[in-house]
Amino acid sequence: MNVFNPLALPNGTTVANRIAKAAMEENMADADHAPSSRLMRLYHAWAQGGAGLLISGNVMIDSRAMTGPGGVVLEDDQHLERFRKWARTGRAQGAQFWLQINHPGRQMPANLGQATWAPSAVALELGTMSRHFSLPQAMTEDVIEDVIRRFVRTAQLAEQAGFSGVQIHAAHGYLLSQFLSPLTNQRTDQWGGPLENRARLLLEIVKAVRARVSPAFAVSVKLNSADFQRGGFSADDARQVVRLLNTLGVDLVELSGGSYEAPAMQGQARDGRTLAREAYFLEFAREIREVAAMPVMVTGGIRRLAVAEQVVDSGVDMVGIGTALAIDPDLPRDWLAGKHTAPQLPAITWKNKALASLANMAVVKYQLGKLARGKAPAPAVAPGWALIVQQLANAMRARQYRRRMANR
Repeated sequence: MNVFNPLALPNGTTVANRIAKAAMEENMADADHAPSSRLMRLYHAWAQGGAGLLISGNVMIDSRAMTGPGGVVLEDDQHLERFRKWARTGRAQGAQFWLQINHPGRQMPANLGQATWAPSAVALELGTMSRHFSLPQAMTEDVIEDVIRRFVRTAQLAEQAGFSGVQIHAAHGYLLSQFLSPLTNQRTDQWGGPLENRARLLLEIVKAVRARVSPAFAVSVKLNSADFQRGGFSADDARQVVRLLNTLGVDLVELSGGSYEAPAMQGQARDGRTLAREAYFLEFAREIREVAAMPVMVTGGIRRLAVAEQVVDSGVDMVGIGTALAIDPDLPRDWLAGKHTAPQLPAITWKNKALASLANMAVVKYQLGKLARGKAPAPAVAPGWALIVQQLANAMRARQYRRRMANR
C-alpha cells in the first residue's frame, strides 16, 4: 500500500492520500478566541504541503474550559465567518479539514481562574508542577449533560462553517480520556466503574454528534492506545472501546497515547514500557485494526517516508504526522517528489521529565509561531529559550483571558 493512495471513509467521502497533519496545539486565537490571521497563515502552509487530511489543534467547546490561554473556542455562531475563512484556507488544495473538539477536564491551568471539572476530584501528579493545576470538582449530572450538548453544538457549527469533519478528543488525559481511565474516574454512578460505564460519556457524545450532523460530515475519535500508567486505561480497554464505537458511524479512529502525567505522545512512558523511537504506537494500532470496523490512524513521532510506508503496509490505514510537519510543512510534497526528507528536533534530556515535556511542547510551538509569521522554522532553538518565550506568552494571554471572562 502506498501512502499516496486515496482512503475511502465510511461516510462516502475520500481522503486524497494516507498522510494526515495531526493535531498540535497552536494557541493562536485572536482576542475573541476565534481563528487569527496567524492561524490562517499556518494552515495555508499546511494546505499547500500536500497532506490529505488536516486536523486542527484543540478547539474548545466551552470558553470556561481551556487547555491553555490563546485557544480557539467554537461555542456559538458569533464569529462563524472567521471559522468559514479558516475552513476555506485549509481545504483550498483539496484536503479534508477536521476540527479537533475538546474539553480539558482537570488538565486546565489554574491561572485561568475558572472552576475545574473532572469525573472525580483527583489531582494531577506532576511533582513540583502540580501546583499549576487546581484540584478538580467531580462533575454533576447537569454538568455532564451540558458537556454533551456543547460537543454537539460545536460539531454542528463546524459543519456550518465548512469544515469536512470533527475529531472528538478522547486521548492525552483530557476530559473524555479522564472518564475512560480508572485512575481518574472513581465514580460509582452510571458514568463510572466498569469500562462500559467509563466509556458512556464518549459513546453518548459520538451518538449525539452523529445524529445531528449530515451523513457526509466526518465524525472521528482520537483515543489513547493506553495511558502508560500502571492501573490506568489499558490496551485491552482501548480495543473494547473501539468495539463499542464500531456501530456508531465513526469514520476514523486515531491512536495515540499518554497524558500530561505520562507524555507517551512524546515517546515517554511512565509504566516501564519502552516505546519505539518512531511510530510509537504502531504495535497497538495493528492490534486495534484487527477489531476496528472503521479506518485506523496512528500518530507519534513519524518523520520518515520509510516508516510511514511501514505503517500502511502493516494494515493501518493512515499516518498522522505532527512535529515533522511543524518543521517542514511541505513534507508530503517532498516525499511525493522523491526527496527522503526526515525533519527532527534535537532530543531534550533534562532530568525533570515534566519540565522536559513542557519544553518539548514549547519547541514545537516555537516552530508553529515561525511558520505563522511566514518565516522558516528554527528546529535548533534552545529548549530553555523556547520555554521562556512560551511561558511569557502564556502569562500575558492568561491575564487577557481572565479580564475577558470577568467582563462577560
